[in-house]
Amino acid sequence: MLDIQYIRQNADAVRAAIRNKGFDLDLDELLSTDKERRESTATLEQKRARRNELSALIPKASKEDRPKLVDEAKQVRTDIEQLEPRLGEVQRRFQELMLRVPSIPRPEVPVGRGEEDNVEIRKVGTPRKFDFQPKDHVELMTGLGFVEWDGPRKFAGGRSYALVGDGALLEIAVLRLAIDTLVERGMKLVLPPVMVKERAMTGTGFFPLGKEEAYAITADELFLIGTSEVPLVSMHCDDTIEADRLPIKYAGISPCFRREAGAHGKDTRGLYRVHQFTKVEQVVFCAPDEGVAEKHHYELLGNAEAILAKLEIPYRVAIACTGEIGLGQTRKHEVESWMPGRSAYSETHSCSTLGDFQARRSNIRVRLADGSLGYPFTLNNTAIASPRILIPLLENHQNADGSVTLPKALVPYMLGKERLVR
Repeated sequence: MLDIQYIRQNADAVRAAIRNKGFDLDLDELLSTDKERRESTATLEQKRARRNELSALIPKASKEDRPKLVDEAKQVRTDIEQLEPRLGEVQRRFQELMLRVPSIPRPEVPVGRGEEDNVEIRKVGTPRKFDFQPKDHVELMTGLGFVEWDGPRKFAGGRSYALVGDGALLEIAVLRLAIDTLVERGMKLVLPPVMVKERAMTGTGFFPLGKEEAYAITADELFLIGTSEVPLVSMHCDDTIEADRLPIKYAGISPCFRREAGAHGKDTRGLYRVHQFTKVEQVVFCAPDEGVAEKHHYELLGNAEAILAKLEIPYRVAIACTGEIGLGQTRKHEVESWMPGRSAYSETHSCSTLGDFQARRSNIRVRLADGSLGYPFTLNNTAIASPRILIPLLENHQNADGSVTLPKALVPYMLGKERLVR
C-alpha cells in the first residue's frame, strides 16, 4: 500500500506503475473517491460539532429561541444519519482501491510484459553435455521408485503425488541443507502457522488480487498459505519495532498450497507445477532506506545462489521486468536452474524487495533513532522449494543406467549414500 499523499503528489508515476505492471486500476476513480472521502469527512465533522454546540445551547436558550434551535438539532441529526452510511461506503470503496495500487518499480527494473522481457544478469555453471540420451525427472523418479503418481491422484486429485523411499529422503535432505546454510548465515529458523486469517493475506499483498489462488477453509475463515512469507511478515502486524532490532532475518519452512487457478493446462507433466509443496523462505525486515534494502536484497540472493552451488546445478540470474513483478515488489530477481528435460533454464527461486508496502498494509512501524515512527522495509527470497528443485537436481546428476550421483554436499544428509539406485 502506498501513502495516499504520495499518490496525490505523484499521480503520473503511479499511473506508469499501473500500466507497466499490467494491472487494471482506474487511478482517477481512486483520486475522486479520495476527494469525496475527505470532503464528506469534513462535512460530517462540522455537523457533529454543530450537534454538540446545539446540545449545549438548547438547555440555556430562551423560550423564543429554543424551538428554532430544536428544529435545527433535528435537521442536523437527520443530516448525520444520512452522511454516516454514505461516508462508510465511500471509505470502503477507497480502501478497496488503495489495496490495488501497485508499488513503484525501482529505476533499474526493465519495462516489459512477460518473462521474455526479463534481462539476464549472469549465468553460473555450464549445462552438462550428455554422451547418452538423458531422461527427464518423471522417467528418472519413476524408474528409481521415488514417486507414486496414480495412487495419490485417485484420492487427492490432479497434480497430486507422493514422494517415497529415497525420493522422500532426498526432499528432506535438500531442505535441511538449505536450512543449515541459512542458519549458518545468520537467519533465525521459524516453523510458522500454515493457516492464516484474511488479514494476513491482505497485509502481505496476496489479497485481494490473488484470492483465487488460495485454498480457503471457509468454516473457520482461514486460508492455507502459498508461502511462509505470509506468516513471517504477519508475526509483527500492529507491532512497533525499535530501530536497534533491525535487521530481523527469518528463515521459514512450511508446506505451501496454491490452486494454480491461472495456470490451467500449463506445466502439467511431473512435479514442476503442483498444488502442494514445501519451501524454505527468507524474510527480512530492515531500516526504511533504499541503500540498506539493496544490500539485503543481494545478500538474500547470494544465499540462494550458495545453495544452488552446493547442489552443483547450473543456473542463471535475471532481473524481472515490470510485467513479471507483483503488486508490492519494487525489484525482483529470478533464479532459473538448468533443466535438461525441458532443455531450458526454468525458475526455481525469486528474490524481491517490497519497500514499506507490506509494513503499511500490516501496520508494522519502526521507531527511528530520532523518536519518530516510520515503516520498515521488507524483502523475501526463496531459499529452496521442493519438489521443483528435484527436477534439475536429478536431471543434471543422472547416469546412463538411470542412477543418480549425488553432489558431495548432500551425501551427509542422505545417510552417506553417494549414488541413488533402485
